[in-house]
Amino acid sequence: MSLGKEFVAWVFTLGTEVVSGRVVNTNAAYLGRRLTLLGFEVLGAVSLVDDVRLISSFISHVLASEPELLVTTGGLGPTHDDVTLEALARALRVELRLNEEALKSIKEKYEVLKLPLTPERVKMAYMPEGCEVIPNEVGTAPGCIMKHGKTLIVSLPGVPRELESMWESYVEPRLKELGVRRVIAERSFRVSGVPESSAAKIVKEILRKYENVYVKTHPKGHEITAPVLEVYVQVFSKDLSEAEKIADEVSEELKKSLESIGGVIT
Repeated sequence: MSLGKEFVAWVFTLGTEVVSGRVVNTNAAYLGRRLTLLGFEVLGAVSLVDDVRLISSFISHVLASEPELLVTTGGLGPTHDDVTLEALARALRVELRLNEEALKSIKEKYEVLKLPLTPERVKMAYMPEGCEVIPNEVGTAPGCIMKHGKTLIVSLPGVPRELESMWESYVEPRLKELGVRRVIAERSFRVSGVPESSAAKIVKEILRKYENVYVKTHPKGHEITAPVLEVYVQVFSKDLSEAEKIADEVSEELKKSLESIGGVIT
């Protein structure tokens, strides 16, 4: 399902603690959902350890496909393993420079606590050359936003409450200013008595008839002894009424086909 690469987004949730499973990756779920509702097609959510070369190489690989948006989270803090912006600068082949606006913001925050600007705190003000600062009203590390070719790049902290605050107050309004890309219509229902393996053929046949439609069956019971499926239908279009119409059509066709093989819809 695709409406063209101009709607494509990638998410990078960075941090060794995320990859190792010590921290649950809620940022990927949050951003994936917000971007989808904004009309983006999220092609991937990549999690990587805090390694400059590794992060840089993956970002370079994704940028080569010229997505409209790339979002990174994590790795903007004062510690030695906060290397996201260094990796981003390397991928973009630009200098990592001290950003005076970011430094001013950081200095003001620590002055409240009467704490000096140590090298570790100043580190958070080093950003890729040419970027714009995203203010952090909840924490200390600012984010940044910049354009590279056709791709808008947004880098945010990994602390969920900071990320969500910055996204909702600053980033999402900026994305909305770009105009309505496409709209989404969603439907969901449950069917019992049909194994997922039986539903698979029905879904496959229906999807052959439609473009820009995604159907997912989520098993909620036991495939053999007590099959229960949650069926999710997603339709993207540039017109909301069209998306709603197709979503209803696909849902009704799925229900009838599943009922014909013994399914009970709830």
